[in-house]
Amino acid sequence: MTSLATQAKEAMANLLPDDPKIKDLKGNMVHPTSSSQMTTDHGVKISDTDHWLTASNGSNPGPNLLEDQIAREKITRFDHERIPERVVHARGTGAHGYFRVFDDRASKYTFAPTLTDPSRTTPIFIRFSTVQGSKGSADTVRDVRGFAMKMYTPEGNWDIVGNNMPVFFIQDAINFPDFVHAVKPEPQNEVPQGQTAHNNFWDFVGLRPEAAHMVMWAMSDRAIPRSFRMMQGFGVNTFTLINAKGERHFVKFHYIPELGVHSLFWDEALKLAGQDPDFHRKDLEEAIKSGCPPKWTFAIQVIAEKDEHNFDFDILDATKVWPQDLVPLMPIGEFVLNKCVDEFFPETEQAAFCTSHVVPGIGFSNDPLLQGRNFSYFDTQISRLGVNWEQLPINRPVCPVFNHHRDGAMQHKINKSTVNYHPNREDEVQPVPPHEGGYSEFMEKVIGMKQRVRTPKFQEHYNQAQMFYNSLKPHEKQHVINAFSFELSHCDDERVYKRYTDLLNKIDFDLAKAVAMKVNGTIPDAPSREKYPKTDETLSQLYFAPKTPTIASRRIAILIADGFNHAEVSAVRAMIAGAKATCWIIGPRRGKIYSAGQTIGSGTGLVADHHFEDQRSTMFDAVYVPSGDEHAKTLKKSGRAIHWIREAFAHCKAIGAIGEGVEVVKRALDTVEGVQLAGLNDDHSVVSSYGVVTAGKYDVPSAMTDIIQIAPGPTGFVSNFAYEISKHRCYERETKGLTDSVSY
Repeated sequence: MTSLATQAKEAMANLLPDDPKIKDLKGNMVHPTSSSQMTTDHGVKISDTDHWLTASNGSNPGPNLLEDQIAREKITRFDHERIPERVVHARGTGAHGYFRVFDDRASKYTFAPTLTDPSRTTPIFIRFSTVQGSKGSADTVRDVRGFAMKMYTPEGNWDIVGNNMPVFFIQDAINFPDFVHAVKPEPQNEVPQGQTAHNNFWDFVGLRPEAAHMVMWAMSDRAIPRSFRMMQGFGVNTFTLINAKGERHFVKFHYIPELGVHSLFWDEALKLAGQDPDFHRKDLEEAIKSGCPPKWTFAIQVIAEKDEHNFDFDILDATKVWPQDLVPLMPIGEFVLNKCVDEFFPETEQAAFCTSHVVPGIGFSNDPLLQGRNFSYFDTQISRLGVNWEQLPINRPVCPVFNHHRDGAMQHKINKSTVNYHPNREDEVQPVPPHEGGYSEFMEKVIGMKQRVRTPKFQEHYNQAQMFYNSLKPHEKQHVINAFSFELSHCDDERVYKRYTDLLNKIDFDLAKAVAMKVNGTIPDAPSREKYPKTDETLSQLYFAPKTPTIASRRIAILIADGFNHAEVSAVRAMIAGAKATCWIIGPRRGKIYSAGQTIGSGTGLVADHHFEDQRSTMFDAVYVPSGDEHAKTLKKSGRAIHWIREAFAHCKAIGAIGEGVEVVKRALDTVEGVQLAGLNDDHSVVSSYGVVTAGKYDVPSAMTDIIQIAPGPTGFVSNFAYEISKHRCYERETKGLTDSVSY
């Protein structure tokens, strides 16, 4: 795997576009080598970095001497390495990439070249994050995911500070401190970390019905993504586009992942939080370095200014979506992440984003949440990084920056000028008129009275929450019920969980009834309001399944023991690798595992990447058990190997087995009824049942006719197995109750 990954990385490097931001960062990069000599921060070479200067007779320790500047510098610098972590979105990771549009189709709405010029490639940096937890929390907690993009355009930096959900918990930014206080660990004991399953959060959202729609998203599978690469992204707020004629349109931004939108199972997410808390970070880096850079389609929804009030909701309300049957999605471009950061702190940790950072052709709306974010984000970056935060390499624009801002902590610029104000006698640093590229605000007519008020359309909170639930597939609805049941069962204040089960009845009667029965809430006798009938098929994750099945970047675990069929494993691995998935050998030990016919300890063997105890099925997308008599006997006796298969089955993952390997799967699923398996014979035919793909035999003739395409069929083990993997999960296994029969 190492050599393949290296080759893929080198190939990707050759495909990188000419990236002005990467060139800009190179001026701040240092490249230590074995010949680099250690120095102090002031450049003096260090002869000893292991012993503090002391007053010693050489036989006994003596007192440390404060005159040792080398030791004091080393300790002092260490003491000050940390900066304040973000209040929210503290846990995150990032990568570099590029954005480009397909053509100039958006020019009817905006004159921004980044959105209209297909000859331009814009460098980007994206930071993904969780919201609630601290910097040291786990990746796979149930939470909203931040999806913040910085575009380094010739007109200046443009930040889209989005999430993986299109709505938010509050309508007005003035409520943001209350929301964050409520969602964070409770003040008396700093518990819980990285989750909303506690009294304060559910108390807050139960008393603020405007949060109902967002809570439905947060309780859905969207809150436990399989990967950052398999998330949708949304700008959340309503922005505006201004075209060359000076006309304004309202806009929402969308990102659609090439690989589809996929999630973990809740049990899987819980386990991964302990087994591999960096699962999402590592997944992003692995995909980029193995030659599968993640890609998204960039799309917009546009509403003409004259149509602003033609809907039964307010288009400026951040707790509402614009249904796509009313406002179609228009794909206009794509972006790719193809370079990992070189050092986490100066790039990812110091990256800072502001919703107020827009470029000419893009503007703001009167979305009350956006208006407050525009103030808050700029202010919080100053608090965390200092007033000169935009001079940090990752944040500085690639275009020239001139103004009369001066001084402040950590000022890096040296301005060679005798004037630092405007106007000045030298005519230095002049404002730029709009026709030459200067930013100008849209001339909006505003009539109103100074008052604290929410307009009438902002008062309706349940229709779209109901529409979201209506639009989910059966397994997605069950997952929502399970999520509410988990969260509210962690609330020990009866007022909190009973109030929220009452609120759920305003969204959906069946949902409220199911949750109330689980958590001892108030079980409703009848719906508290008339059911909102509307649906939107784009709200289900299954809508975004790739049109062409793919297993690119999927992780397949191959379970083996001594005596496995080496030729078969080699053939299957090669074909899976050809489809850009990765295979990982899992054995009883990390080291050589010997195939059938080899003498243990003297054969060439196949080196296992991991052993059964140091990895779990939760870290993989599928499990494959090859043939081999002795190998199968060993696996059938291994409780851990059997647990691998049972757990993968319960999480609805694809499972493949050939020959004697089928007997191992049969042993693992001995309590399950209804799954059909191939017999132990010389038949090449394939049996695919509830995502379990088996065959009696696999040899050279089998391989020669296999993997022509990723699709189901009577022959072709890998083709069928890959097809089941491409579906992400076999949810029919869950809805038919088969997973209930397995202990995992």
